[in-house]
Amino acid sequence: MPSRILVVDDEKNIRRVLQALLEGDGHAVDDAGDGDEARALLRRSAGQYDLVLTDLRMPNCDGLELLRWTREAHPDTPVVMLTAHGTVDIAVEAMRAGAFDFITKPFDDEDLSSIVGRALARREANRERVYPLGEQSSDDSTEADEVLGEIIGTSRPMQDLFGMLKKVAPSPTTILVRGESGTGKELVGSAIHRLSQRASGPFIAVNCTAIPESLFESELFGHEKGAFTGAIGSRPGRFELADGGTLLLDEIGELPGPMQVKLLRVLQERFVQRVGGLNPIPVDVRLIAATNANLEKMVAEGTFREDLFYRLNVVPIVLPPLRERPTDIPHLVRHFTARFSERLAKPLREVTPAAEAVLIEYGWPGNIRQLENVLERMVLLAEGESLGLTDLPPEVLQGDRDPEAGVDTARDEPLPSGKMKEIVKQRSQKLERDLIAAALDEEGRNVTRAAKRLGISRKGLQLKMKEYGLRETKESDL
Repeated sequence: MPSRILVVDDEKNIRRVLQALLEGDGHAVDDAGDGDEARALLRRSAGQYDLVLTDLRMPNCDGLELLRWTREAHPDTPVVMLTAHGTVDIAVEAMRAGAFDFITKPFDDEDLSSIVGRALARREANRERVYPLGEQSSDDSTEADEVLGEIIGTSRPMQDLFGMLKKVAPSPTTILVRGESGTGKELVGSAIHRLSQRASGPFIAVNCTAIPESLFESELFGHEKGAFTGAIGSRPGRFELADGGTLLLDEIGELPGPMQVKLLRVLQERFVQRVGGLNPIPVDVRLIAATNANLEKMVAEGTFREDLFYRLNVVPIVLPPLRERPTDIPHLVRHFTARFSERLAKPLREVTPAAEAVLIEYGWPGNIRQLENVLERMVLLAEGESLGLTDLPPEVLQGDRDPEAGVDTARDEPLPSGKMKEIVKQRSQKLERDLIAAALDEEGRNVTRAAKRLGISRKGLQLKMKEYGLRETKESDL
């Protein structure tokens, strides 16, 4: 289904231009002439708008008032502000009040599409706050548990990660999040922000791979009018927008050498200076850096500054790849299947045990992002009410080799003889036994905790343990 966007501007021509551009990108667009009209539409929609794109200066209810009302009435709906050149300072105020981002008029089509895309991705993340083992009551869970419960994972590596996040998130310390592509570094960065003392401030995420080298300084530190060709107005950088909150610099290893020096100076002095500006601007920002690169190797090769590395690597947090947490895969499979079944209007009842077994055995070089994409494709192309072996893409069925991660998921054993149904049954039983044994080992043979991790009842796990001969130890702790 297309995303539903509400455009709010008192200039009819601006609304028409925005509507044409957004509909051209496949979105469904409604429009309103001022904040009062917008609030009426938002009330009638019962929270069905995925994004509000609003001008700042409007009669009656202006953009700031609409922003504050939307944040209160529909907190999961991102708001992007439209601003003319004379109102950049108000745009910064709007960011601090909870706006997702702002766009300066006249706007560039690509900038508009990029910001709208990121805002809709945030909306999707807000909408899908799913707990791995079902709903948790706020009465018996802490705020930290609620925030971390939105990250799906019950395996030992994820429990260790959650424990570390609870310890370091409330502090102002700089954090370096490391992990392979697709492991959820931005999701973890957002969780750190929400668990910190800065949770009420802005969370600004910047992907360093998406910024041209010539625009890095302007993007991070801002620029003044006339600072360079095309700078027709002043614009604050991401550090200013994150003042009082958290700035996530994703893929920090892509930062050019000259910018590494300037970033180091900002971290030491807590001031930024806009391109073309004369006055230093104080900023109070908690920095989270993220990367999938080997920064130690880059330091040795001279492509990453050693002093910046040590400044960033105060508290390193390493995200486990999906292949190291196979007990989490069934939870993720159910989560993504339910999401895409609803979004694509494809009523699916289940993923068959045989298909789930193959998904668990696969090496997932692209981690959670790859699993998500695979399941979206499977749901989209599914012809029945369940996803089975025939719905799996060839690369997953064949177990392709992953040269980067050094994981060989190719199947070296010869094709077994016998009927496929019986072979699949045997493989599924072996995989089920291995998963149960692993969960029991990780939980110190405690059946209650192992059952919770596997997402089954304690009685059901005891029956499976008896079936697979896994009850050879004393059950005084069961």
